[in-house]
Amino acid sequence: MSRETYKTKFTKTSSKGQIVIPSSIRKKLNISDGSILAVTFKDDLIILKKVSSKISPADMKTIKLIEEAWKDIDNGNYKTRTKDDFLRELEEW
Repeated sequence: MSRETYKTKFTKTSSKGQIVIPSSIRKKLNISDGSILAVTFKDDLIILKKVSSKISPADMKTIKLIEEAWKDIDNGNYKTRTKDDFLRELEEW
């Protein structure tokens, strides 16, 4: 790996929590308007990774809905149903 890979750049967050990725990094990774980045963190380390897979906006919306559903389940916000009630609801779809 070249030494440039390890050069540290600094940026600030906006009032909305947005950050600017320095242009030298955007150019090197070919990040442009609409590029998709995966974000994760551990303790005080935030990691961004460019996602090369083409994920449609509809797929992103579905992923967001799934994340919200799991949060609801984790928080105990769900209904229990009998098998028959579930199957009846399923038929209505």
